[in-house]
Amino acid sequence: MITLNIVHEVSLPNGETMGYRKHGNGNNVLILVHGNMTSSKHWDVLMESLAEDKYTIYAIDLRGFGQSSYNTPIESLADFSHDLKLFCDELHLYNFTLAGWSTGGGVAMHFTAQNRNYVSRLILLESVGIKGFTLYKKNILGKDNLNQRITTKEDLAKQVKLIQNAQKKGRKWFMRFLWNSSIYVNKKPSKERYQEYLDDMLTQRNILDVNWALLTFNISHESNGISKGSGLVEKINVPTLIIQGTDDKVIKPEESKQTTDTIGENARLVMLDNCGHSPLIDRLDKVIELLDDFILC
Repeated sequence: MITLNIVHEVSLPNGETMGYRKHGNGNNVLILVHGNMTSSKHWDVLMESLAEDKYTIYAIDLRGFGQSSYNTPIESLADFSHDLKLFCDELHLYNFTLAGWSTGGGVAMHFTAQNRNYVSRLILLESVGIKGFTLYKKNILGKDNLNQRITTKEDLAKQVKLIQNAQKKGRKWFMRFLWNSSIYVNKKPSKERYQEYLDDMLTQRNILDVNWALLTFNISHESNGISKGSGLVEKINVPTLIIQGTDDKVIKPEESKQTTDTIGENARLVMLDNCGHSPLIDRLDKVIELLDDFILC
């Protein structure tokens, strides 16, 4: 099995250092952007499975994740998008397919809207919607109070405190509980791989900033209750494949449908049965089939 444990680093002009994994030597360049509480490590099953003679794959660590630095705190997903552009310029990467999972989907959409001449195709896996993410305050039973949205960073800090403490204190048992209840609801990685993922989750240094960036992300034409829409979604005019699991407990299918409808005729939505927020674990074979058909054909 290919371990893909070698992480390269590149210094960016903004003073940050970006870690990344690379695999393959094919003509089709594919850049992968991970989600929250992960890093490039979580793409390993996909990178190991795609044909290395057809793809050259770069999986990046966003600022504050994995081996990337976190010298300057991010204020929005646009900061991640800007880092990605600097990364592409440093490595002279253009005319590639860009894929984003969850939070990474928001980064990928923003990047595509701002850098059309870089991206030939866009892939969104269980991606945050065009109006960002919604979180609610908890009631005394720990359930979401659907009448009280979180709209301030102060309230958000209270909400993510348990995760933040778990990451700082190395409480892998808590991260496992969280992922078993929200991400790995259908299938789980192998025991060895799951341990590696848990170790990787503890490398994150920006959980509050990233969650606030998700709440304020809005490239639609409307307000999302916290921030005004930038309208950048109308600049996404490349072929776009949107993959959404029917059992996703993090991103609702209607959010992916809204993204598809708003992007318009360039977008195609594929719903995957028996799939939660981690299609790479739940439906890897189908994801590979979809990517090959979308990129190689």
